[in-house]
Amino acid sequence: KMVDPTLAEMGKNLNEAMKMLEDNQRKVEEENEKKYARKDIPGPLQGSGQDMVSILQLVQNLMHGEEEEETSQSYRLQNVGEQGHMALLGHSLAAYISVLDRERLRKLTTRILSDTTLWLCRLFRYENGSAYYHEDDREGLLKICRLVIHTRYEDYTLEGFNVLYTKQPVIYISCAARTGLGQALCNQLGLPLSCMCRVPCNTMFGSQHQMDVALLDRLIKDDVESGKLPLLLVANAGTPGAGHTDKLGRLKELCEQYKMWLHVEGVNLATLALGYVSSSVLAATKCDSMTLTLGSWLGLPAVPAVTLYRHEDPSLSLAAGLTSSQPVEKLRALPLWLSLQYLGHDGIVERIKHASQLSQRLLENLKNLDFIKTSVEDELSSPVVVFKFFREYSNRDQTSHAAQASTIQHPIISNERHICDTFNQWLGEQLAQLVPASGVDVVELEDEGTCVRFSPLMTSAVLGTEIQDIDHLVDCLKMKIPVLTSTLQLREEFEQEVRGTASLLYIEDLAWPGLGVVRYNYHSDEKNDDKQEKELEKINTELLKKLNELESDLTFSLGPEFGGQKNCVYIGMVTEDLDVSELVETIIATGREIEENSRLLENMTEVVRKGIQEAQLQLQKANEERLLEEGLLRQIPVVGSVLNWFSPFQALPKGRTFNLTAGSLESTEAMYVSKAQGTGSTPPPTPTSSLAKQRLPGQKAFKRSLRSSDGFSETSSISHCEDLEKQDQRPPNLSPGQEQGPLERERAEEQKEVAQAKTDTEDIHSDKSPPDCTTAEDQASQR
Repeated sequence: KMVDPTLAEMGKNLNEAMKMLEDNQRKVEEENEKKYARKDIPGPLQGSGQDMVSILQLVQNLMHGEEEEETSQSYRLQNVGEQGHMALLGHSLAAYISVLDRERLRKLTTRILSDTTLWLCRLFRYENGSAYYHEDDREGLLKICRLVIHTRYEDYTLEGFNVLYTKQPVIYISCAARTGLGQALCNQLGLPLSCMCRVPCNTMFGSQHQMDVALLDRLIKDDVESGKLPLLLVANAGTPGAGHTDKLGRLKELCEQYKMWLHVEGVNLATLALGYVSSSVLAATKCDSMTLTLGSWLGLPAVPAVTLYRHEDPSLSLAAGLTSSQPVEKLRALPLWLSLQYLGHDGIVERIKHASQLSQRLLENLKNLDFIKTSVEDELSSPVVVFKFFREYSNRDQTSHAAQASTIQHPIISNERHICDTFNQWLGEQLAQLVPASGVDVVELEDEGTCVRFSPLMTSAVLGTEIQDIDHLVDCLKMKIPVLTSTLQLREEFEQEVRGTASLLYIEDLAWPGLGVVRYNYHSDEKNDDKQEKELEKINTELLKKLNELESDLTFSLGPEFGGQKNCVYIGMVTEDLDVSELVETIIATGREIEENSRLLENMTEVVRKGIQEAQLQLQKANEERLLEEGLLRQIPVVGSVLNWFSPFQALPKGRTFNLTAGSLESTEAMYVSKAQGTGSTPPPTPTSSLAKQRLPGQKAFKRSLRSSDGFSETSSISHCEDLEKQDQRPPNLSPGQEQGPLERERAEEQKEVAQAKTDTEDIHSDKSPPDCTTAEDQASQR
């Protein structure tokens, strides 16, 4: 087919042009993609990816933090031993096993799940039980609640919440249970908070942290009469706070009476693996379900919690989510399956037994300490030790405090308890900081207040706590008790001393663990509140700086970061040899010194300002006088210079100098005459405080010398006075510690003889002189 060559050439050029345009468009799109990748994609995802070393380095930096954070805040890593490595290996193996074919994966997961369930039921004496493995320790109880709902409400699967509306379910939880447990269950189950009933603990008989069984019985009867359905009871085998166990035997009988489900949880369930188990904990083996947290008990990281339960209908268990048909979900038990085989029965029992021995060791030492009160349910086998510092009163004080306690919420009683809680908070923080391997923490109990808790079943396997750590903890506690007692005693004396002075203001801060809080009052006649507040802040800040510069054992600070008073000086813990009066006097004297120096600076600033104004006026007046003296002709530029050349005008310089000390302007005429600058009047002395109290060598500030101490007694004070008298009798050219040699003694004797001869000569002349003295003119005339 013939084609017009012109058209052919045009088509060729068009193809080349379109190709060029398409290439340019493609380049633009590629550049836009690169620009998009650079701007919006995070750095580690750019390019072809990162190597393994860089990724692990990033993970290490995220785990340990930056170097600045390490120096400012210490952190504590978990003690991961070989058994921990087995648990971590289980997570990797679970991911690797999940890629197997479905039939092989099903057989493997069934074997792992059945073995782990059988081992745990045998270890913790829970026969014929099933197991549910979960990451969140509350998830097992949640699934159990759903199982009970499906069991008690037959039409729940079809009608849902309509069945619950006709007959409202009730879940009973102890007041000593974990905080927020009831609310979390209601939120996950879609139930109102009215379905949750909190059962009070015993207040008259038995432990203060055990559930009141008689009151629970009445609550259940009231709910049944009102048309509600008692569904489930959550009991404790070791409360989260004090570690006490409920009366599980009586609670089980009550649940069987009302067809309720009994679920038990708590740290004391770990003792079921021991050879000897207390009867109160052994009753937990008859409950319907229990939750075990093996990770903390055995020191296994990332190990799931286990909920053991007994139920005959597997379809309801599947509907409640306790069992799953997915093999991958059954692999949750793999880390625990590996760890239990690695530890063995002896290793598991040994770890739990070691934790119980640590508690017994601490409890035996605490019994011999004064000012320490323990709150332990069973002293023979209690795995949790709770103790606190308390103040002992005499018989008279106990009678007065009992009378005050009879009143309703007496302010003195409440203040004393608040102070005691503050001191125990400080004690727990100090012990945790001094002995981090002990794992002690601070817990708030309803009746006892703030206490220090030692729960080795939750911490010893993780931290590697040993017997020597408990001994170290007791030694640190013995050192802190005298500080607490002396601070508590001197706190009242300090308050009285400060309230008796007009210059200081006592700030009552019950949340401050120390001697007290004080503020220096700034007295001013001005009505500007902002200026007074700034001046008050300036004085108290400088006061805090001056007090910290003194050589003392006290700690002065601005108080806590949050919740503290402004413009105050917070004084920390003290010892019994503190001189409170000297401390208060020093604070007053230092504050006055700072205030006087501040006022002196303000006065000097005002004087200088007025002096400058006066100098400007005098300079203006001097210029006017110079114009009158020189005349008008001398001010004309050319005429004035010619006139000054023929008839020079001589005038004395009239300068002025400003005296800062006197605050006035003075003439410089005397300076030009004497060719030297005068010193003027003597400046006033700078106000200083009389803080230099006589102390013994090495004695720090605010320390009073105890009569029983070896460094200072009556005998030493008398000998010290005698030494001072001997120092006064020494020749002035000798230092107190320098003795006289032979040459010095000879010179001293010669000086003594010359002085005696001079005295005798003066006496002779005075005796020979006539009684009537003549004048100088008479003597001259006689000569």
